[in-house]
Amino acid sequence: MTEQTSRPSFSDRHIGPDRQELARILETVGVASLEELATRAVPASILDNAADGISDGLDVLPQPIGEHDALAELADLAAQNTVATSMIGLGYYDTLTPPVLTRGILENPAWYTAYTPYQPEISQGRLEALLNFQTMVSDLTAMDVANASMLDEASAAAEAMTLLRRANRSSASPRFVVDTDVFPQTLAVLETRAEPLGIELVRRDVSQGLPDGDFFGVLVQFPGASGILMDHRHLIEQAHERGALVAIGADLLALTIATPPGELGADVCFGTTQRFGVPMGYGGPHAGYLAVRSAHARQLPGRLVGVSVDADGDLAYRLALQTREQHIRREKATSNICTAQVLLAIVAAMYASYHGSSGLRAIAQQVNGHARSLARGLRDAGVELAGDSFFDTVTAVVPGRAGAVVDAAKATGINLRFVDEDRVGVACDEATTPAHVEAVLAAFGAGYSVADGHSSIPDTLVRTSEYLTHPAFTRHRTETSMLRYLRALSDKDIALDRSMIPLGSCTMKLNATAEMESITWPGFARLHPFAPDSDTVGIRSLIADVEKWLVDITGYDAVSLQPNAGSQGEYAGLLAIRSYHRDRGESHREICLIPSSAHGTNAASAVMAGMKVVVVSCRANGDVDVDDLRAKIEQHRTTLAAIMITYPSTHGVYEHEIDDICAAVHDAGGQVYIDGANLNALVGLARPGRFGGDVSHLNLHKTFCIPHGGGGPGVGPVGVRSHLAPYLPGHPLRPELGGGAPVAAAPFGSASILSITWAYVRMMGAEGLRRATLTAIASANYIARRLDEHFPVLYTGDNGMVAHECILDLRGLTKATGVTVDDVAKRLADYGFHAPTMSFPVAGTLMVEPTESEDLDEIDAFCDAMIAIRAEIDRVGTGEWPATDNPLRGAPHTARCLVGEWTHPYSREEAVYPEAVSGRAKVWPSVRRIDGAHGDRNLVCSCPPIESFA
Repeated sequence: MTEQTSRPSFSDRHIGPDRQELARILETVGVASLEELATRAVPASILDNAADGISDGLDVLPQPIGEHDALAELADLAAQNTVATSMIGLGYYDTLTPPVLTRGILENPAWYTAYTPYQPEISQGRLEALLNFQTMVSDLTAMDVANASMLDEASAAAEAMTLLRRANRSSASPRFVVDTDVFPQTLAVLETRAEPLGIELVRRDVSQGLPDGDFFGVLVQFPGASGILMDHRHLIEQAHERGALVAIGADLLALTIATPPGELGADVCFGTTQRFGVPMGYGGPHAGYLAVRSAHARQLPGRLVGVSVDADGDLAYRLALQTREQHIRREKATSNICTAQVLLAIVAAMYASYHGSSGLRAIAQQVNGHARSLARGLRDAGVELAGDSFFDTVTAVVPGRAGAVVDAAKATGINLRFVDEDRVGVACDEATTPAHVEAVLAAFGAGYSVADGHSSIPDTLVRTSEYLTHPAFTRHRTETSMLRYLRALSDKDIALDRSMIPLGSCTMKLNATAEMESITWPGFARLHPFAPDSDTVGIRSLIADVEKWLVDITGYDAVSLQPNAGSQGEYAGLLAIRSYHRDRGESHREICLIPSSAHGTNAASAVMAGMKVVVVSCRANGDVDVDDLRAKIEQHRTTLAAIMITYPSTHGVYEHEIDDICAAVHDAGGQVYIDGANLNALVGLARPGRFGGDVSHLNLHKTFCIPHGGGGPGVGPVGVRSHLAPYLPGHPLRPELGGGAPVAAAPFGSASILSITWAYVRMMGAEGLRRATLTAIASANYIARRLDEHFPVLYTGDNGMVAHECILDLRGLTKATGVTVDDVAKRLADYGFHAPTMSFPVAGTLMVEPTESEDLDEIDAFCDAMIAIRAEIDRVGTGEWPATDNPLRGAPHTARCLVGEWTHPYSREEAVYPEAVSGRAKVWPSVRRIDGAHGDRNLVCSCPPIESFA
């Protein structure tokens, strides 16, 4: 008989090293098994007991299943949802994503597995796509500069508010006027952001004029939540005369036929790009936008793509100005935004590129035509409308009949907005048909009428200016052209589908196809976030599963999935701590202790939450200086609110005094915030909610396999112990979530990608999750052992172990040879690798994280490349190659640079085919090293005219 062999489990497919490779890794590390590694690396005081490879607390997780079974369960959940025709509006609209974009971007690992373009030479494709996004937003809003996407519309509004406060040098007033016709979810997030910063929101129907007294800014919606389209020119003039600045939340599709905010005189413009081809997805993810006049360009938060030149003088794209400013400026940062919504911004930009100005205008006119047909039918039936000027949304006044109208429409498969007992909102979108309009009118007891020639957009608000004239928006009308454009862009980048991305702190693990498959299914993708509960049974069941599983994994008592980035999870957790102290009559507790090694977002989030940061020193080995901590606790004992500590530490080490640190803070009445950025080194081993944490955020785009997508989307859930649970984020349209402060526009944040995490946990199971964590730790220690003699490992734990990442110290080599971390990072591109994290958390170092997903061949190839680079550094050190002209300083090398005269002291072969790359597919960077300083001095943030490429 032949022996039966079992098929590999999903965890076998997810985890890179097989049994033989793992044995070699463990031998090099100096342990006999993964379990021995756990006892050597992780402090015994926090380590969970484990039997049969399953940790305490994880034994309640369901048994793992295979990919096809998991997809079948997801299909069952999707089938429990009702994909009704959504005419609810409020910033969320059905859209028809061109299939070439669905397959070419959303379902393409070359796009969704890419990382934030901090290495621009191997990120030119997504940088160009993001520059197109910025150009699209600038053109449509008629503003000078737009950033490279925000998290959603509501948080973009909050950033607009704080930007106006910073930018307004003529007003010291804390008052900020918000029109009553803004979206309710936007107002809620504004209220959250304003209160800790001492900003006083003044609600006002601005159609009746501005309020008395001083104020620093005004915020209005265009069109408003009611659908009414107001000409805000006079309002803006009045505000400016009184020393205030104005932000307008604008619908980009409306701006294709209505006068843009820049032409109305606005100072800032914000909104969402969701209806440009990005499915509603029960709330997200969607790329928000923020645009300003050039005078405020350097106040823009988040990412900004700019144009510079490379070493050969050719145009090249890069991130500019305040990129990652929260990591540099920390408690002085103006925003904590780290993750963006890059993948969705790229979809929106390519949607605009595919349709062009004429196509977008035609879509807008069709949408507006349906709204006018609706309005005429209602008027003919004697139904009063809230206003005569509108783009896509009509609010009907039906005293006492709103519920009956909504129910009647629902019976035909259409969801309308129940405003109150007397008013119903109806929003048309790209998917609206005449049949939908007819059914809605029937629900009102009205008959269908074709729209007459009367415009619903006043003559003074009809757009006359051109937009989207750049070739990026005129060249790609056919699918052939768009297909090739997307391929050409992705070929310029290194993503996870081409190479290991060994970024420390960023956890670029496998994003399995089975995890990704369901995100475009209509049963999840076409759900409006405010749809009736009867329509969303399946996705709410999925959400409940993810919440429960994260509770089990972390040891906390409750989890909110609303924060749509890790930084927003931090913010939500700190707001919960702040509210807890205030409800206990201890509002004076405002000091937040943060180790000097912490992620920069920690300090920025603390300040945004109304706390004052006190920095705690670290020891020479990278651990928190517990003596300094105790001194700071004693100094601030009566005012201590919290400590924020990353565990394992930002230095990649399990600190053995973590339980003492937590106890000391608790003894002083403070709360412990454990930053979950490195939770991927704890899953299945230790639970922060059980070893001292009161609150943590988790990065689902790291630990739980949601892909980075070129820098976003992300999800940053927040987990808390029971005493903080009442303060988790609420939502104005979901009262059952509680009374906590909302931090995102949608009740469950980026809900449509939670199926990725659901599938990961469901297929891995408890044993698989634990094995993944231990394999990641083993691989990091293997790299540390192999590279330590070439690049000293800066920090290790008590037993000489690192956690899931290690820091390689290049400072001595730089001092001796002049070769910098930048040189090594750029040279790695010639070897076909993305660089590790540069100079964070320690300047002059590289932080390496292999994850559990890389097999030993890939890990060894990276180590071989680094060892070969060390040999090149030595040749510089001996003087064989000049410090100013060598393969490292000249890196990266393009194919084009090989053509013509070659004057370097190293050969062409040494430049592009170093010995250690043999056997690997050659990666050709598309540009040489980029001049960052030139780009910041000569800031160009939208597509240059085509002549500049000549």
